[in-house]
Amino acid sequence: MVRDGIFYALGFCIAAALLWSVTQSFLLTAIPVLLALFFLWFFRDPSRRIPSGPGEIVSPADGVVTEADWIETSAGSRYRISIFLNVFDVHVNRSPVSGMVKSVDYREGAFLNAMKPESGLLNEQTLVVIDAGGYDVSFKQIAGLLARRIVCKVKPGDRLERGQRVGMIKFGSRTDVLMPADVVPRVRTGMRVKGGSTVLAVLAVGSPEAHSQVASVRS
Repeated sequence: MVRDGIFYALGFCIAAALLWSVTQSFLLTAIPVLLALFFLWFFRDPSRRIPSGPGEIVSPADGVVTEADWIETSAGSRYRISIFLNVFDVHVNRSPVSGMVKSVDYREGAFLNAMKPESGLLNEQTLVVIDAGGYDVSFKQIAGLLARRIVCKVKPGDRLERGQRVGMIKFGSRTDVLMPADVVPRVRTGMRVKGGSTVLAVLAVGSPEAHSQVASVRS
């Protein structure tokens, strides 16, 4: 469990005790007690089985894939996957690959509905770029309509392992993953994924078969 859940729950338990001492009302006291239980549940941090295959890029978050497609950027063609987290999903973020953190860029912004495409540009967000050894993979924590705090615990120069916990976004949000264009997708729009354990894509390195598979997916 993320320790923030303990702090929130403790605050509501204190409120419940005060309400009981003043009102002796089971109904009023039950409200902060239920909220305390909700926060303990919301800040859960389950262990995950991390895939170990070569070139595998795992999901940085729990949620539903809302977009999976190749896009053009200033650095060239990339494959982007967007994952929407509702308030009931685990909100702990994990590193999609092993590697060295090249940059961490936090940007203030709006709090639009994270389901809207423009939220990836306009909302408050943190972009983390990881050098995975010969190629870069980046993930973006995007605040949503309810989210009001992005927690990112990494900094440039940190060494990360695939599936390592790197932070969280509180109360509904979106996470984007940007990877090399030369990947073989393993998920599609509408699929539910789990942070650290679901393989989003596999880097197509070396074999002509892998590259032909990428070409067939993109055509």
